[in-house]
Amino acid sequence: MKENVAEEHLYLAFSHQYRDSIFPLHTSISLFLLSYCDCKLFKVFLVPTGEDVGDQCVTKNLAGDLEVHLISRCQLPVVVQSCSLPAVVVKDDKFCRAGLSVVLRHIIQKTFEADPSKKDVLALLGFKKTCLKACAEVSQWTRLCEISIPLAVERFLTASPEHCQAIPPDILLFERKLGEPVRVHNDDKIRRQKLQQQKAGTKTGVPVLGEEAAEELKPGEVPEHPPSSLELSVAFSKLLAQEAPDAINREAPHIRRTKTSDLPLLDHVFAEGLYFTVADLVLLPCIHQFLVSSKKQGKNLVNLPLISSWYRRVQEVPGVKKAAGKCNMALLQLPELTSAPEEQLHDSASVPDELEEDNEDSHFIGGPRPTMTKLMENGIEAKFSPHPCPNWTLDWTSLPSAVSPGEGKMSRDRALRKQQQLNNLVAAVTKLAKPGDLIVDFCSGGGHVGIVLAYMMPSCQVVLIENKELSLIRAKDRSDELGLNNIWFIQANLDYFNGAFNIGVALHACGVATDMVIEHCLRARAAFVISPCCYGFIQNTVKFKYPRSRQFKEILSYKEHMILCRFADQTAVQLPPERRLIGKQCMGLVDLDRAWAAEEHNYSVQVISMEPESCSPKNNMFVGIPT
Repeated sequence: MKENVAEEHLYLAFSHQYRDSIFPLHTSISLFLLSYCDCKLFKVFLVPTGEDVGDQCVTKNLAGDLEVHLISRCQLPVVVQSCSLPAVVVKDDKFCRAGLSVVLRHIIQKTFEADPSKKDVLALLGFKKTCLKACAEVSQWTRLCEISIPLAVERFLTASPEHCQAIPPDILLFERKLGEPVRVHNDDKIRRQKLQQQKAGTKTGVPVLGEEAAEELKPGEVPEHPPSSLELSVAFSKLLAQEAPDAINREAPHIRRTKTSDLPLLDHVFAEGLYFTVADLVLLPCIHQFLVSSKKQGKNLVNLPLISSWYRRVQEVPGVKKAAGKCNMALLQLPELTSAPEEQLHDSASVPDELEEDNEDSHFIGGPRPTMTKLMENGIEAKFSPHPCPNWTLDWTSLPSAVSPGEGKMSRDRALRKQQQLNNLVAAVTKLAKPGDLIVDFCSGGGHVGIVLAYMMPSCQVVLIENKELSLIRAKDRSDELGLNNIWFIQANLDYFNGAFNIGVALHACGVATDMVIEHCLRARAAFVISPCCYGFIQNTVKFKYPRSRQFKEILSYKEHMILCRFADQTAVQLPPERRLIGKQCMGLVDLDRAWAAEEHNYSVQVISMEPESCSPKNNMFVGIPT
């Protein structure tokens, strides 16, 4: 590692110590990954969540061979104080990464950058490096790994015996997912090999373990559950950097001619499918604590045969037992479990409604006119307030090039439209802001809005929040070029920002993200200026149900509201004018529902068309002010 690399500080929450883990479980997960990666690149701080933690020796036994330090929350860098932990920040910098998935992915990337020979560590990010990349609000899998299972296990461990449910629903959901067929990028080839193997009536041999794997085993010992299926052979071949074995050297003609739909399905090996990823490392400390507690309580795990097999299999992965030893995790040796009767497993694996997206009406045939007519009959039509400053524009020619959104990265026409969009948002924020205000640019992307605001309003502090790392790095580069001192950058899902602020702004927040931004602003009693986008991506989630407002709920069903959302996306310039007009009306109705929902929280909200309307097919803009 180069000596001039900036030191990065990793901040982890600490509530208490229980058995062989530090809680919250997000902290144990982070420490386990550091041990697995053998990563010493971060200075690690534990941040007590209570007042009476004191100078405890929590780190001696449970933090592996890492040196960790206790620090109070008031001693955190200011940008970190606005975030949920875990969080990482370069020392004395303004760029923070927050939230479990973002932090774990960063640890993996930094480990590989420091030592490119650790290809097994980079492989934890999965195919195309997308493992746990999507935020929890739009990805049920990320939500299960990052939020649901850690919380479910923590509740399970703290529940009194009489109130302790047999198996938390989220654990059952993971068991069910392990039973679903696997889809991977090259599964046709593997499925044909499986068919060839089945036809030949043979079994693939056990791949030879590499040196690192051998270190996990005692002399003369073989893996307790050696790979005996094609899926296991493929999975462990990748782990040990070997070529995946072919069932037979050449496919027989009848195998090559078999339709894809007739090929056998692949079974799960690890959490996401065939390959070991960071998702397995997230789930292992959680499932371990659940299994240890269940065993102590004498609970029967017969309904979790797939989780039990997964737990045993993960222990065979090179490096896992070593990391567990560093973290003082005494992994259990579970017996083979046979499945319960199918009807019993089905009954026990029922998942509460909030864990399953009920989007059966997402696909439908029909137009928006009946829904619009139904609203009109109840006196509801799309309505737009007059623009407060229709002719207001920034003098772009007098601004530094790094302020302009089109600096070498988009066509001249697109850059002009982006400048027009920014004129609208900056004008609205300028009318609302006062010196000393903190302005948050949600879903900031490359910082088009936030950088202009920080440059034009030096007396205000601006925070950019974005989940995509590369976009936020580009924004920071532009900010550094301008020498801005009143700007912070947070790579995180919106849910991991919990600071106070005065104005929230978002340009083209996609789908449910618009509602997430509005919710953040309502909670902070902050004004907001938001331009929505991607109405077609709106759907019920764990946190948001549609319609949003009381008035719309009394008239429209979820399906009828989704019709409005789908047709609100029909505003592209190449569409016929009449169709674009209907799309604009649908946009107005969806946003009117959002505006009325905000007004139920004592806000005054206007829905405005940006000027000129040609600046974007998605040219609606909210301006909301707490009353």
